[in-house]
Formats: sequence, C-alpha cells, structure tokens
Amino acid sequence: MLSRRSFLAAACGALYAQNSGRRPPNIVLIIADDLGYGDLGCYGNTKIHTPNIDSLARGGTRFTNFYVTWPACTPSRGSILTGRYPQRNGLYDMIRNNEVNWKYEFDEYAYSVSPEMTIGLDVREVTIGQAMRDAGYRTGLIGKWDSGRAKRSLPRQRGFDYFYGFANTGVDYYTHKRYGVPSLFRNNERISEEGHLTDLFKREAIKFIEENRQRPYFLYFAPNAPHIASTFDKEAHQVPEKYLEMYGVKKYDRKGEYPGLVTQLDDAVGEILAKLDNNTLVIFISDNGGDNVDNNGGLHGKKTDLFEGGIRVPMIARWPGHIPAGKVRDDFATTLEFFPTFLAAAGRQPPANLKLDGYNLLPTLEGKSASPRKDCFWQREMDKAARVGDWKWVESRKGNGLFNLASDRNETKDLSAEKPEVLAMMKARWEAWRKEMDASEPRGPFRDY
Repeated sequence: MLSRRSFLAAACGALYAQNSGRRPPNIVLIIADDLGYGDLGCYGNTKIHTPNIDSLARGGTRFTNFYVTWPACTPSRGSILTGRYPQRNGLYDMIRNNEVNWKYEFDEYAYSVSPEMTIGLDVREVTIGQAMRDAGYRTGLIGKWDSGRAKRSLPRQRGFDYFYGFANTGVDYYTHKRYGVPSLFRNNERISEEGHLTDLFKREAIKFIEENRQRPYFLYFAPNAPHIASTFDKEAHQVPEKYLEMYGVKKYDRKGEYPGLVTQLDDAVGEILAKLDNNTLVIFISDNGGDNVDNNGGLHGKKTDLFEGGIRVPMIARWPGHIPAGKVRDDFATTLEFFPTFLAAAGRQPPANLKLDGYNLLPTLEGKSASPRKDCFWQREMDKAARVGDWKWVESRKGNGLFNLASDRNETKDLSAEKPEVLAMMKARWEAWRKEMDASEPRGPFRDY
C-alpha cells in the first residue's frame, strides 16, 4: 500500500503528464567514487575494460570540460544535492574525524558521538531529492550518502523515499564496516547483509527501477566503487575473484585491484542500463578526480588538489530522442547545473526563494545552445582556484599558477609573469565570489554563525 506521501507524489506526476501531454522522464544519476578522468575507454584508457559505460557515451553525449565543486567527496556531493557551492550550503569540508579525533575510531561508543557520526548537511538546505519528490517523482538513493549519519541527516529525512547504502565517507566492500562499526542502512535502520557492496547496490537499483515503472522516478545511484577505503584488513581483497583473474592479480595490491573495481562497476552499470526505458535521462560522473592509483588522463594533480586532476571529471549524458548520440562537447559546465537541469526535464521550476548557483543545462545537452557557464570558483581550506572563460588560476599548497586551458589543459606553463593584468582580474573575481558566499545566510555544520 502506498503511503500518503507516495500517493500524492504519484498523483502529482500523473497530473503533470496529463496536462503536458507526456510523462516526464525518469532520471538516473550515477556517481562513481574517485574515478579518474582517464579511467574509461571512452576517455582514452586502453587498459581498463569499461564497455558498458563506453556504450553509454556512444548513445549519448560525452563532456570533456566538466567540473565538480570540491576535490574530494563530501562537499562535492553536497553541491550535487543542493545545487549550491559548498561555501554557500555550509558543507565545505569532509564529514570525518581528523587526527585530533582519531581516538574515536577505536572505541565504538566514543565513535558513535564523534563528529563523523553527528554532523551533517544543514537541515535548512533543500535537496534535489526534496525538489524531485515535490515534482511528483518517486526518489531513491542507493550507495554512498556522505551528508550526515545522524538520523535527522539520513536520506529518508532529506527527500528520498528509499535509501539503501552507507552514510559516511567509505566502508569495506565485504564487511560493510567503518572502523569495525557496521555501517549499512536500509532506510533508517542499520542492517547486516552478506555480499560485495557493488553487487548489493546493483541489486537494489534494479529493484527500485522495477518497482517504480508506472510512475516517474529519480534514482541517485552512488556506489563506492572504485574507491578503496583505508579501513579494511590490509591482506583482504576488495574485488571478487573473477576480476582478480581478469587483471592477473595474485596477492592484495591496492593499485593492482583498482582496474577490477572499475570493471565490476562497469558491469553493474550495464545491468542497470538494460533495465531502463528510452524515456530516461541518465547522467554518469565521478565525484572528484582520481587519487594515486587512478589515471587522470594527463591532467595535472589528483584528488584533494585544485589543479585539473582534482576537479575535472568525466561526464556522460544520455536521453534517447533528446540528447544527440555519439557527440563530444567541450562546453564548460559543472555539477551545480544538475539541480536546475533535472527540474527543467521534469517540467518544473526551482523552489521559490532558493538561491541556486547552477544553470539549466538541458538546452546544451540537447545540442541547442552552448553552456551558460562562464566561471567557477573553488576553495579547499586555504587553497584557492578560479576559472573564468579559458583562464584558470590556482594558489595552493601544491603550487600556484595562471594557465590558459584552451592551449594548456594540463597546466604546464604558468603565465602569471606574462599576464599580470589577467592574474589580477582572476584574484579580484575570486575575492568577489568569496564575499558573496560570506554574505549568504549562514549554514552549518562548519559555518553556522
């Protein structure tokens, strides 16, 4: 029996379809974890097998100039959920215990009241789950949430009708534990199941799709693959035997296991894609750049950096009959665009009085116009970066520089001395953005004053 909320959502979707003459599309957002820019065949990789994601690219449009808002998972995902910069939504750092709090991870009771277990995305923030549910969609989040593990912060309380996954930054693929603590949830309850997480997430995604064929649905599918959390038995493999054999891995080796995790993810994506009908908008991305075991396609830097290797990610979009097949676009765009784009696909406007930092990218996806994105700004702790047009400026612990990405995508030539007027402009634009963020309504958990 449908709950009252589910009944109203289904009725709203049906009413919209009746009034518009069509049913709004299903929307499936797939977010890989720590996948490098160059880890897919369609982005030039010849060593890792990714036939299903490559097929997605052939059936849709692949972007080569696409960015996340932070070079690691928590703030990056917070921007996807809210359509707002991390500095505006308040989630501008990782939800995890730092070195000062490390003692919590060896005591289950102490860990249960640690920052990692108690803070989360500000409850005043409107999530894409809430907005899509209000638009008449059945909403599901399967995989990595990473926006708070306290009950008030879990997906069921933040706009998602169904949740199956874990709520923190990373867990063991087989034990599903974080520092020895069971971390797998179904809705609001911790559960215990056997199996590799990628397989379990695939099962749940297919189940969600099959159960919601009669109404529009929004599936936020966020497996933790191919990221390897640093909390498991160092001798235990994290990928099934068939993938170890595929890549000739004999004993545990973090770098050696990585390709198998990517291919296992690709297989799961393939099975999910096979269940979708044509009236489905599919987006595939990574939450940030790859780390030391990944391939960033020649880009400078990696996860946690504000150079291109940390923030430029693969993005593929498919919607048969709407998005051109087999196209490659170099338009400048970001994950901030997802919130308004998904609502536009559903025939809805963003909630009134909600300040979004993204643009409706649907005309660009459909090949009708260029991306409206002209600039973007980043901050990670004291590291700063800005992109304005083709210019990119970085001031960070890992290095500084001014680069022209049109001719130097890999950030090899610092033009600061040659273009002092451009450097001054970039710094001024970043400062103006920072002032705007500071003037916005305060949000926790890190900025609540």
